Formats: sequence, C-alpha cells, structure tokens
Amino acid sequence: MLTLFIRSIIIYIFMFAVIRLMGKRQLSDMQPFDLVVTLLIANLASVPTSDPSVPLVYGVVTILGLFIMQRLVAFISLKSEKMRKLICGDPLVVISKGLVREDVMKAANYTLNDLAEQLRDKDVFSFSNVEYAILETNGSLSVLLKSQYQTPTMESLNLPLEKARPALLIVTDGKLHRDALQRSGLDEIGFNRIIAGMGFPNIKEILFASLDGSGLLHVQAKLKRNKKTEFAFYKVEGY
Repeated sequence: MLTLFIRSIIIYIFMFAVIRLMGKRQLSDMQPFDLVVTLLIANLASVPTSDPSVPLVYGVVTILGLFIMQRLVAFISLKSEKMRKLICGDPLVVISKGLVREDVMKAANYTLNDLAEQLRDKDVFSFSNVEYAILETNGSLSVLLKSQYQTPTMESLNLPLEKARPALLIVTDGKLHRDALQRSGLDEIGFNRIIAGMGFPNIKEILFASLDGSGLLHVQAKLKRNKKTEFAFYKVEGY
C-alpha cells in the first residue's frame, strides 16, 4: 500500500509538471492534438499508479514521449501556416451576413441545436440578432451581433474616455499585498489611514479590499458570528 501511495505521488507531481509545461489553456480551449495528448497522458498515468508490477519508469518515459510530441507539433504549427491548417483546421463561418450557412454546418456535422446552444452561452437567444458566427478550431463560437443589438461603447455615445485599468486586490483574507498597493500609488501609512476612516482599523479583520480602475475602493470585513457583515466604499482621489 505504501508503494502505491508513493508511486501515485510521484506520477501526480510529474503529470502536474507536464500539464503546466503544455500551457495554461483550459480543456475547452484546447486544439484537437492538445486534447488527444492530454487524454493519452491521463490514461498512461493510471497504469503504473494502480499496477505495482509495471515499472514506474515505463509510465514516466511514455508520458515524456507524448509531451515531446505535443511540443513538436505545437512548434511546427507555430512556424508553418500550412501545417497549422492541416493540424488544427480552419475556422468555419456558420452565419454570414445574417444567413445560416447550411452547407458549412453539414460539412462540419454541426446541427442547429448545437448552434442555438452555443449562441445561448453568448446570451444570444435569436438567430436574427446575429450578423456573423464563426466556429473556431477549438470548438468555441465567436459571435458578431447586428449593429442594432450591439452594446453601445463610450466612443459611440461621444462620452469622455478614461483609461481602462484592472482592479487591484490590495487585501485578501487579512493579508496586505504590497505589490498591489505600490501599483495603486498609495503608501501603507496612507492606506491604513483610509481604511481606518472607513471603519476598518485592523487589516486582519478585512476579507478583501479592492481598488477598481475608477479609483473606487471597496472594503469588506470578514464574517463574524452573530454579526452583520460590514462593507464600505471610498473614492481615492487622483487615481
């Protein structure tokens, strides 16, 4: 039993390293050859983990071989457009200028139910709202709505434009992130003064403190027994 336990830990660490080296794509975003390699690696890893009669090195070598193959295919597809099309295929325009392309869908073995389901995933509930829909090589659907159904932008409404910035998590679970605080332009003394004025004198009692791109600081206290959760907002000037 101890041998199986140790073997499973070794295989887990090795598989984790291999999957990390393959890239950060989610399963749903993988190209076909990535998905095949991932499934094969999972299957091969189970054999030496569950069967002590199979040498551990057999599993490691086969997984390493598949990883090298995956990296080789990825490199070839990166360097050669023809090979990339051969390996990954081409995106398919299933709706063009508002018209559902029946011929393209038949060639891809892609049904109207499939199309309707993926459109609903994009919060689109009617074919008539769509100008273009493209079935990507990884199976996802990219949608361009007709002009009258598109969300208006600041530019189209002639509103003043502000530089977009991601929100900064300055505090999480009572821990101050000094790198985020530095990017916000605040110092620790000034930040402590701000949150104390908001009613949070102790950072360790804060669940999170987030500063969004408009300079709005959102602070929420940790949940305490028999006490209502506290939160507050503060506008950081000059951010």
